[in-house]
Amino acid sequence: MTRSDDERNRLSRVVTRTGDQGQTGLADGSRLSKDTATIELLGELDELNARLGSLSVSLTDEPDRLAFVREQQQAVFDLGGFVAMGGMAASSQLPSLERLDAWIEAANRDLTPLKEFILPGGTEAMARAHLVRTATRRAERLAWSWCQEGNQEGDQADERALLATYLNRLSDAWFVFARLLDRDGQHTVYWRGAAASD
Repeated sequence: MTRSDDERNRLSRVVTRTGDQGQTGLADGSRLSKDTATIELLGELDELNARLGSLSVSLTDEPDRLAFVREQQQAVFDLGGFVAMGGMAASSQLPSLERLDAWIEAANRDLTPLKEFILPGGTEAMARAHLVRTATRRAERLAWSWCQEGNQEGDQADERALLATYLNRLSDAWFVFARLLDRDGQHTVYWRGAAASD
């Protein structure tokens, strides 16, 4: 069976005007107000992926680090896909939390113990990694609101919680990632702590 031109080019139509009244559609056919937690979360995940793209362009000389960022771009896109599917979403769409946990554990093992708080900054890549971290936290906070919204509707409570948990863990990963970008600590900016009041 041959697909029509409309089917082949469905992503090329940017202006649809279907959201001009403040609503947007999910894959299951439902239409939601753009200020619901579901649509807000989709927007936060989109912004997070854009920030990951910004981080990626500062890592062209670090293929291992770039590979992790690219992997998480795919994962964040999958999270957005799960949200956008509405009632048609399946847990098989969600990225592997176990894989992410294993990466964090292995990466953190290579770092020296942290004795003081770190301030965002250092190098351009480190600063972008911290922006990714905070964007991930913002998406996570909204994801928990989305979970509450789902609980009220009796909809996919366990799967929604898995998505929020993944974002929680991913924000931890970006903190570790920023440290990996300066393993010897030459560019890391530390909080002055108690010394500031002496």
